[in-house]
Amino acid sequence: NDVICLDNYFTGNKQNINHLRENPHFELIRHDVTFPLYIEVDEIYNLACPASPVHYQHDPVQTTKTSVHGAINMLGLAKRTGAKFFQASTSEVYGDPHVHPQREEYWGNVNPIGIRSCYDEGKRCAETLAFDYHRQHKLRIKVARIFNTYGPRMHPNDGRVVSNFIMQALQNEDITLYGDGNQTRSFCYADDLIEAFVRIMATDDSFTGPVNIGNPNEFTIKQLAETVIELTGSASNIKYLPLPSDDPMQRKPDISLARRELDWEPTIQLKEGLTSTINYFDGLLKSGDKKAKVRRAA
Repeated sequence: NDVICLDNYFTGNKQNINHLRENPHFELIRHDVTFPLYIEVDEIYNLACPASPVHYQHDPVQTTKTSVHGAINMLGLAKRTGAKFFQASTSEVYGDPHVHPQREEYWGNVNPIGIRSCYDEGKRCAETLAFDYHRQHKLRIKVARIFNTYGPRMHPNDGRVVSNFIMQALQNEDITLYGDGNQTRSFCYADDLIEAFVRIMATDDSFTGPVNIGNPNEFTIKQLAETVIELTGSASNIKYLPLPSDDPMQRKPDISLARRELDWEPTIQLKEGLTSTINYFDGLLKSGDKKAKVRRAA
C-alpha cells in the first residue's frame, strides 16, 4: 500500500519514522487535522489526539478541537473520496466505570466538566460524528475503543504510567504512585494493537464497532511498579502521592466481540512487552536523550 502519514508533531517525533522515510510507498505531511485536507485516499485511520493527561491537559481547548474538528474534517474527506474510515476511540469513553469489565454496550460514567473531559468527551463526540456520518451519508466506518497501550517509541515525558515507571526505575529514582496503587489497568503491547487495527479494517462493511481493543489481563498500578523494578534491577523505592481527580479506579476490557468478529486477542504479555520497552528507554538514556523529567502518571 501507499501510505500517507499526517502529523503536527505535538507529541510525535520524526525520529520515530526515520526507518520509513526512504520507503517509496511512504509519504509524510506536516498537518494538523483541525484544518481541512484535500488528498485522494482509499482508507483513513484517524488516530489524531494527544492521549496522555500531561499532553491533553496542556491545551484542553485544542484537545477538544482535535477530536471534534479533526473528526469532522477527516469524515468530510472520507465522504468526498468514498474512503473507509477508522476512528481511534478510547476506553476513556467509559469514564470511571460502574461495570467491570467494560463491554461495548456500557454507556459509561464520565464527568463532562472535569480536567479529563476535554479528552473523554471529545472522543465520545468523535464516535457520535462517525455514526451520524454512517447513518446520514452511508460512510463505511470502524470504531475501536483502545485501552492502555505501551511499547517502544513512546515519548519518555508523556506522563503515562508505563513510561514514568520505566524512566524512574532506570535512573533509580522514586517510583511515584498516585493513591494506594490498587487502581487497576490492562496493558496492551503496540504490536497487538496494530494487528487489531488491520483486522478491523478488513471486516465486512456491516461491522462498524465500537469494539474494545486491549489486553484483558488486569494489574494493579502497584503490581506494575513492582514488575518494572524487577525487570530493570532498579534500586528505586515506591513513593505514594494523592490521587488526582477523576482518575478511574478500574480499567479492563471485555474483548469477547473482538475475539468473535476479528479472531483477535493479544499475544504479547506484560513482562515480554515491558522488556522491549525498557530496552528502548534504556537506549534513549545511554544516547544522552534525557528529555524526560518524569511527570504524573495516569
